Amino acid sequence: MKDEKFILAQKILRIATVDPKGNPHIVPVWYSYASKKFYIGTNTRTVKAKNIKHNSKVSFCIDVGINSPGIFGVMGIGKAKLILENRRVKSIAKKILRRYFKNLENKSAQHLLRDTDCIIEIMPKKMTTWKF
Repeated sequence: MKDEKFILAQKILRIATVDPKGNPHIVPVWYSYASKKFYIGTNTRTVKAKNIKHNSKVSFCIDVGINSPGIFGVMGIGKAKLILENRRVKSIAKKILRRYFKNLENKSAQHLLRDTDCIIEIMPKKMTTWKF
């Protein structure tokens, strides 16, 4: 599947959540993709995690390019949940961080791993692509 290869090759996903007042909140995040789900390491103190705790609806976008014909993207909507079980959180967080660091001995990788106390799991309901 071409879309899946694109998703696996990219490094930044933008996730949009909704706060309790109905306001959107969008942030770029690092992620991994497996079994048709997205995984994002974060901390329960973040706005995105707090929003998901109250409203599981999310949207997301992964895109590249600024000039045609090299513009391509995947966007979707879905439900998100917070994974809080420490062993599972650390296992998934390590998989995510290995996409961005040569090894987990890196000081920044260690800091991020220590600070990650939850994983956002996105189960897409609908995904679409565009190309120009």
